[in-house]
Amino acid sequence: MSKEALFKEAFDSILDCDEDKAMEVLKTAEEQGIDSVELLTQGFSAGIKHLGDLFGRGEVFLPELIFGAEVMKRVTTEIESKMDASQVSTKGIFVIGTVEGDVHDIGKGIVASLVKTNGFDVYDIGREVPAEVFIEKVKEFNADFLGSSALLTTTMTEQKKIEELMEKAGLKGKVKTLVGGAPVTKRWAEKIGADMYCEDASDTVNALLGWIGEK
Repeated sequence: MSKEALFKEAFDSILDCDEDKAMEVLKTAEEQGIDSVELLTQGFSAGIKHLGDLFGRGEVFLPELIFGAEVMKRVTTEIESKMDASQVSTKGIFVIGTVEGDVHDIGKGIVASLVKTNGFDVYDIGREVPAEVFIEKVKEFNADFLGSSALLTTTMTEQKKIEELMEKAGLKGKVKTLVGGAPVTKRWAEKIGADMYCEDASDTVNALLGWIGEK
């Protein structure tokens, strides 16, 4: 099988949420001596990016996105297990959490999963996270991006607090901030000084890729 055909098979395995097919592609690539990083980038990663775009346009639904991300996770784990750690590069470090007073984290978990499968190091710091802890974790992990989720109108003010603490810590302009959640809007993001409002996981990935020039 040609390299291009194998990349297409890898791409399709993610769109089809077909783990068996993905593993078969990996095996064939290894037998043919095809570079696994190139396969990951040109095939599998392209597939998860496209799946996220389809989800953003409402052409596929949440279960497909979740299953596709699970296949991508398995593929990434498999490839990384056979690589020297020095060969594994990251597109950036992303810290994400749900703000204090808010226990909702399903959407946040999906965002974390999709961002990770698009080549970023992701630190999911959980739910009900105080604003101060967001700042601590940004410093601890030397993050490039910070995402906060608020699913209640009563907890949205925590996102404002995060932005204020980022400013006080001298991190504004150095770390891009993204806000999301059901009641959150672009207008709210602009009002509190966040760099970006993201409606869903696809939006988040596109924002991050846009910032690093890979969109």
